[in-house]
Amino acid sequence: MFAATPATSPVRGIFLMISAVTVFTVMSAFIKAVPNVPAGEAMFFRSIMAMPIILIWLIWQGEWPGGIRTNSVRNHAVRGLVGSAAMGLGFAGLKYLPLPEVTAIRFATPVVMVILAALMLGERLRLIRISAVATGLVGVLIIIWPRLSFGLDNTEALGAIMVLGSACLAALAQVFVKGMSGSETTAAIVFWFSLTSTLASLLTVPFGWVWPNPGEAAFLVGAGLVGGMGQILLTSSYRLADAGVLAPFTYVSMLWSVVIGYIWFDEVPTLPMLFGAALVILAGVVIVLRERQLGSNATARRKVSAKGLQ
Repeated sequence: MFAATPATSPVRGIFLMISAVTVFTVMSAFIKAVPNVPAGEAMFFRSIMAMPIILIWLIWQGEWPGGIRTNSVRNHAVRGLVGSAAMGLGFAGLKYLPLPEVTAIRFATPVVMVILAALMLGERLRLIRISAVATGLVGVLIIIWPRLSFGLDNTEALGAIMVLGSACLAALAQVFVKGMSGSETTAAIVFWFSLTSTLASLLTVPFGWVWPNPGEAAFLVGAGLVGGMGQILLTSSYRLADAGVLAPFTYVSMLWSVVIGYIWFDEVPTLPMLFGAALVILAGVVIVLRERQLGSNATARRKVSAKGLQ
């Protein structure tokens, strides 16, 4: 499908990234459309229905079965369980909060990732990163404060806490992926996560799965299929363009969530939510641009050092 594409093609990479965040937003809408289905059951359909699409893609890319070989089953299992918990909490939160609000809170993931990378990987926090993190956290607080101000015993507060927990766990999963990237292929990371999340979702069966009606089943199957497509589009976009180029376009999901939330669920975003989302997006863009600058500087220093040795 994408095997014949050139090594780098920023325009195509941007197109694939926009397509990926679009289908992921549609996937979230499908999950939100089945509020009576437990989050664990929704995660099962999301994961297992994506597996055939991922397998076909791996075969098409020539990465099956060699591409899924791993050096550490344990690392994949840990990353998979953390990512599964993030997915489950996110799906649960969709039942209690508007779609745009869930999307906005999820934007906190790169902000939290900076903090976790400093704690777990020893990455240095300089003034720009610290300022961006502080801005992002203020934005998140602005978004969730109206929900928390009603008291912690209401469903909106529970939903906000769930989605924020999902964003934090997603950041932790990305830190694990970052640590694995030097020894594991992208194909292995994608495949083993899908398998792990499918198996992990089965652990929630005792907590009360329901038999979906035909309409609910269609949404659940659709969520899995478009979720699998989203993973392929996302992975392919990073093969064609740098993360620093693509990152700003991930926020297109905010636009789609507002449109879908208004048309499908009759949800109107509030001004505090939009302002908080703007701060979180700003923080995320600053972090990504700073990472890109540091990466460029490191590359330049390596080139200078290499010339000095010639």
